[in-house]
Amino acid sequence: MTGGASGAARPAAPRLPVLGGRRSSYRERVAEALRAALIAGELRPGQVYSAPALAARFGVSATPVREALLDLAKEGLVDAVPNKGFRVTDVSERQLDEYTHVRALIEIPTVAALATSADPVALEALRPAAREIVAAAAAGDLIAYVEADTRFHLDLLALAGNAHLVEVVRDLRGRARLYGLTALSASGRLPASAEEHLELLDALIARDERAVREVMTRHLGHVRGMWASAES
Repeated sequence: MTGGASGAARPAAPRLPVLGGRRSSYRERVAEALRAALIAGELRPGQVYSAPALAARFGVSATPVREALLDLAKEGLVDAVPNKGFRVTDVSERQLDEYTHVRALIEIPTVAALATSADPVALEALRPAAREIVAAAAAGDLIAYVEADTRFHLDLLALAGNAHLVEVVRDLRGRARLYGLTALSASGRLPASAEEHLELLDALIARDERAVREVMTRHLGHVRGMWASAES
């Protein structure tokens, strides 16, 4: 399913969703699913994956997968390997620390401020996404978890009305890796962490800025301390 050094053991095939559909409707969906697979650690750093092999896993043609991988290469998430495919770039512990630190500087005060400024109706509209995160955690569907988690947090930040801020966080999230997510799911601890999204919404709707800040600080601590560890 993947290419690599001659004689090396083949890694387990990534657990990718089957997408299907027309090319015009699934190219971006392929890119989103690939980003989620990278973040969740389903696509492992250093491994080389071919577009045809990934396309077979997605249930689509190779062309949109190759195009999506080229987009990810522009973002620095993969490197093209001539005549083989694309190698997933590695992320160091220092980089993960830096990404999480910047996210904390941006997200904690921004979300805390929403406790007094956001429309409760707009906040309540995020509850289905929060429930999707909980459901994905319970099912052990890590790619669905990452996709729903990304959508929830970016939509929440969008309520602050700063589109550039949202794009900065989107980029930081895309560069991160949650290598420990599989182990966290296998241990049965992921659902409890997923519930923090509902806890956060409840605190926001209650206008409890102190509780919002506490939940966000704890949540980002989990991201770095438990999920982003290279030890899987």
